[in-house]
Amino acid sequence: MSVPAHIPGDPAHPAAAARVAVSARAGRLSGEATVPGDKSISHRALIMGALSVGKTAITGLLTGDDVLRTAHTMAALGAGVEEAAGPDGKSVWTVQGRGIGGLSAPQDVLDMGNSGTGARLISGLLSAYPFTSVLTGDASLRRRPMDRIIKPLSATGAKFNTSEGGRLPMTITGASLPLPLAYDSPVASAQVKSAVLLAGLHAPGLTTVTEPSASRDHTERMFRYFGVEVEVGPAPGMGAGAYKASIIGQPELTGRPVTVPGDPSSAAFLVVAALIVPGSHLIIRNVGVNPLRTGLFTTLQEMGADVAFLNPREEAGEPVADLEIKSSALKGIVVPAARAPSMIDEYPILAVAAAFAEGETRMEGLGELRVKESDRLTVMEKNLAACGVSARVSGDALIVRGGAPEGNTTVTIPVNLDHRIAMSFLVLGMAGNRPIAVDDSSAIGTSFPGFIPLMNGLGASITAADGQELS
Repeated sequence: MSVPAHIPGDPAHPAAAARVAVSARAGRLSGEATVPGDKSISHRALIMGALSVGKTAITGLLTGDDVLRTAHTMAALGAGVEEAAGPDGKSVWTVQGRGIGGLSAPQDVLDMGNSGTGARLISGLLSAYPFTSVLTGDASLRRRPMDRIIKPLSATGAKFNTSEGGRLPMTITGASLPLPLAYDSPVASAQVKSAVLLAGLHAPGLTTVTEPSASRDHTERMFRYFGVEVEVGPAPGMGAGAYKASIIGQPELTGRPVTVPGDPSSAAFLVVAALIVPGSHLIIRNVGVNPLRTGLFTTLQEMGADVAFLNPREEAGEPVADLEIKSSALKGIVVPAARAPSMIDEYPILAVAAAFAEGETRMEGLGELRVKESDRLTVMEKNLAACGVSARVSGDALIVRGGAPEGNTTVTIPVNLDHRIAMSFLVLGMAGNRPIAVDDSSAIGTSFPGFIPLMNGLGASITAADGQELS
């Protein structure tokens, strides 16, 4: 079927009502599972399919709200986007591309929902097209700053008009003749880097981005897989660990099949749950293990976690493996700031693991968490304390002292549209002495549709406050 005219969360179709979910102490978690497709790779596969000539067939695409927003946007820009069952019965998404420079002006506002990745990457894309577009999002996304992409993209010749504070809604008028860039990013951000590289894909000659350390490199890998000339490596003279990515613009791209691996950021919730619930043993199949995404797994192993990587392989330019996890006695450690780019989305669930570790865990260099779906640094401190966990923020560090959460009465956590906060505290409830409720489990669908039924099937006990089944 073609991509539908509206998806949950569109203004014409209000989002599902908030559902309170309560997570109680679980017995052992056991079995095998798969997690939804990698969100970062799913966004990029749809975009690259739209920029290629011919058909791109995508299997394993994440069908959470964030990625569906990108699918709708590519369709609104003129690409053909359809979902159908493949020969094995699994869903296959087909993108009929328009080629570099071939997208057309949208007829309506582009609503990115809660997707910061989609909004920033597509802003980079639209900056290279000589028409005007308007991007908006939900209340959470409209609070997130866009200045970090506006500054470099303006240098291509694009013009931006934002709401107060450099926020959405935002009008973009793309450059008639986009210019190649040489941009030194002050932060290691895959979204900033990718926005600049997507703009550079439409400009003649060399576009280069440097960053103080290497952020996740899915864009570079996906570009190379589709035939873009990409060079990566150290950035001389920019400091130890600095990274540079360069591309040659205006290539001829041809559609290709893409298999999206399981998202390590989604697998993180199952991994930590298995580690902290006694007697647990899980195997998670087909997880992406890109070394710029596995900082959490490295950190957990340093804390004493029994996490093994089985059957390593490569699919569509990305390393993949199966994960085997057994419950483990964890110890507190210092997590260095240099590791943050490889696990920036995983700190909420790492803080939950730290709550059950012996001693103190100090997580450094977390300033970026203040501009995620919520101010995750403050949110984690406040809500861990509400659950009876010793947690404090010091500068840009979060310090958590381990010990099972104190108390036995139910604590309700306000989610504020942040899917990772919702899942992290549901995991906390699986191993603690007190039930933990989240006030809006519907937010989880942003990245992990089916999370609650999956966890319950593995041995968790997550129920709806109203007694109805949770999806």
